Amino acid sequence: MSAFAIRQPLSAVSSKKVADKLLRATAALHKHLCPRQVLGVRMGVYAGRLLGIDLPQQDKRLIAFVETDGCFTDGVMVATGCSLGHRTMRLIDYGKVAVTVADTKVNRAVRIWPSAGSRQLAAQCAPDAPNRWQAQLDGYQRISDEELLAHAWVDLELSLSAIVGKKGVRVNCDICGEEVLNGREHASAGRSICSHCDGQSYYRPVAK
Repeated sequence: MSAFAIRQPLSAVSSKKVADKLLRATAALHKHLCPRQVLGVRMGVYAGRLLGIDLPQQDKRLIAFVETDGCFTDGVMVATGCSLGHRTMRLIDYGKVAVTVADTKVNRAVRIWPSAGSRQLAAQCAPDAPNRWQAQLDGYQRISDEELLAHAWVDLELSLSAIVGKKGVRVNCDICGEEVLNGREHASAGRSICSHCDGQSYYRPVAK
């Protein structure tokens, strides 16, 4: 059975929402389709349904906060139209297959993750699958949104306006001289300082 084979979901709602073209688009990014890509697509489409917004978006209204990287993230990207390149996706690395999609226009957000019994349901929906991986690949495409996914409306503990930043704003760090974009500099004693020079860095120089 080809990994590119697209299964018909069980529910009419899901069959309308999970389009073949979205699954094929995310499969094309990896030259195969895997269960987590399917979950990413399903979560992204479900977010649009819950928020009442047609997806993939053509503007920058939505911001997606993905809680792990990898193929799942590409599924979310294809379904929602949110991406790092458009500055509408952020990685909050909790190591979880989950996403929070925030509507910047009305300031509300929904978090979505797989239901506790999603893997068991997948196995039941694909009893002839040769292994668990294939059962999840097939089953995740067949299960209804309500059975496959859980969701909760949430308030963000961060500022959407701060995340969006200030487009076109550029300053040079007064310590290292490197350019800082989108208002990401820190103000200290009347100086503009980058995160690294302000002690908030993910790297440190080494001696040659």
